[in-house]
Amino acid sequence: MLLFCSFKGYVLKLEMDTMNVEERAAIGSRISKVTIVCNVILASIKLFAGIAGRSSAMMADAAHSFSDVISTVIVMIGLHMAKKPADDDHPYGHEKMEPVAAKILAFMLFVTALAIGYGGIRRIVAGNYAAPGMIALYAAVLSIVVKEWMYRYTRRGSEKIDSTVLLADAWHHRSDAISSLGALIGIGGARLGYKILDPVVSLLICVLIIKISIDIYMQSVSQLVDYAGDKETVEKIKKEISMVEGVIHINKLKTRLHVNKLFVDVEVAVAGTLSVVEGHDIAEKIRNKVEGGGYRVKHCMVHIDPYHCMEEPL
Repeated sequence: MLLFCSFKGYVLKLEMDTMNVEERAAIGSRISKVTIVCNVILASIKLFAGIAGRSSAMMADAAHSFSDVISTVIVMIGLHMAKKPADDDHPYGHEKMEPVAAKILAFMLFVTALAIGYGGIRRIVAGNYAAPGMIALYAAVLSIVVKEWMYRYTRRGSEKIDSTVLLADAWHHRSDAISSLGALIGIGGARLGYKILDPVVSLLICVLIIKISIDIYMQSVSQLVDYAGDKETVEKIKKEISMVEGVIHINKLKTRLHVNKLFVDVEVAVAGTLSVVEGHDIAEKIRNKVEGGGYRVKHCMVHIDPYHCMEEPL
């Protein structure tokens, strides 16, 4: 089913190479403003429908939509802080504020899932089943359509700027769509006489959203703990370096993720008879080739070793 598409992990996107932090922040801010307006309008409609239709599920769904406004504000703050330039206290920049914000959103998703699951268990234990009015059913359908559109709109933006925090917000929108789907099944089932469907579906939704929140959390963690770049990219970088004139051997190469970019540290062996200037020229060629080679490398640090001091091969 469309609403249950699997979460995709981190991948390097070469089309992002020429996009600077200001452009990323502007795109993210525009998407966030659109979703905030949509969420406020949709949540107000669902709250009215929940009250008028005597549906506790729809009123809870409205609260979920209002919580999405808070999460989107966190997205805007994260993107704004991430675009700040490097300073004395943060010489490597502020980009890691983005996965920090994504961790907060993952936690909010997790809490939302627990709240949905707790509500379902409480209704089952209490036997508190009701038959809501048709207005709640219509509101649930509207919510599914709008929130699925918001998910797709936000996810496209997250892929365009390769933003973890925006992707987390997209999944927050989809969790709301899934919540509304549960409300639709519950409301429809209750009107057909199967009143227990509402809380049972809530438990299934709870499990799904918990899985999504854990995926997002682990992805943000990998961007904060100097996780290595993917093997394919590393091998391509090695091949590029080995083709630089004067490089005899690559002694060591290390990479680490910096949000959506890479830091590269490489030690290469060159002829021990070269002058300092000649060794420096080789290092500059390597750095320029790696940083400008389409691998989204933020910085490449090159160390020159004389060939007779070469370490064991990689």
